[in-house]
Amino acid sequence: MAVSTRLPILGGPDGEGSVQVHLNPEDKITGALCIAVYGKGGIGKSTTSSNLSAAFSHLGQRVLQIGCDPKHDSTFTLTKSMVPTVIDQLETVDFHSEELRTEDFVFIGYNGVMCVEAGGPPAGTGCGGYVVGQTVKLLKEHHLLEDTDVVIFDVLGDVVCGGFAAPLQHAHRAMIVTANDFDSIFAMNRIIAAVLAKSKNYQVRVGGVIANRSADTDQIDRYNNVVGLTTTAKFPDLDAIRRSRLKKCTMFEMDSSDPAVKAVQDEYLACAQRLLDGVPPLLIQPLKDREIFDLLGYD
Repeated sequence: MAVSTRLPILGGPDGEGSVQVHLNPEDKITGALCIAVYGKGGIGKSTTSSNLSAAFSHLGQRVLQIGCDPKHDSTFTLTKSMVPTVIDQLETVDFHSEELRTEDFVFIGYNGVMCVEAGGPPAGTGCGGYVVGQTVKLLKEHHLLEDTDVVIFDVLGDVVCGGFAAPLQHAHRAMIVTANDFDSIFAMNRIIAAVLAKSKNYQVRVGGVIANRSADTDQIDRYNNVVGLTTTAKFPDLDAIRRSRLKKCTMFEMDSSDPAVKAVQDEYLACAQRLLDGVPPLLIQPLKDREIFDLLGYD
């Protein structure tokens, strides 16, 4: 696995006025390639993350996927079930993490992918960043990261608070899932601004865009050209992808004799290989809201 594009971990606060949950240096993930998947709510981040995890596993990598959403539905196509969350399990032992066994919160999914659902605090209370931090801490206590090659964080919605930007403290690259529409690209613009803010003190950099549910990418391409992004993978609005979610399985378990399904499988494998080879960090500059409004659309 190429790691030449990784940058050193920086130290220091997240910036003046920040109220974000900070990373304890002892809790940082070392050794594994860490990827954080972001995008507008409902854009297909969990589908993308799970199939990317499956693709990495087919390339011989030891993969851990961490769902960072209170809905805890990130990994169900890998495990075929809605698994208990880390927070749920910690509550059962009054938050004495030493009483938990590995099998209480890590579930083996398709092709050996390790699956963890962080969960979230009760609605209106707590911080998602705390939940992510506790999850990583627990994984380290049980030595689960020592034999892992790739860690994928599947993160809730678009970044609007420091809590759900917490996975960026661990990630090497942030991949952004978007469709070829205004709302998705608007959310992507906010996400890259969050990544830029984190990159001042952490190793994370934007790695690229994954175009999803899009036959055309003209609006994505227009935005990318202005801000300095590149598209790493493209997936159409294919009914087989929708059906795979209903069947509770990955695309690699769908009928590969269907040329459209085989094309999606190959694209995921190619995307995973690009990430393993080391996508270069992109020099990007997000736009102002008005600039996006003026840029996108038809004359």
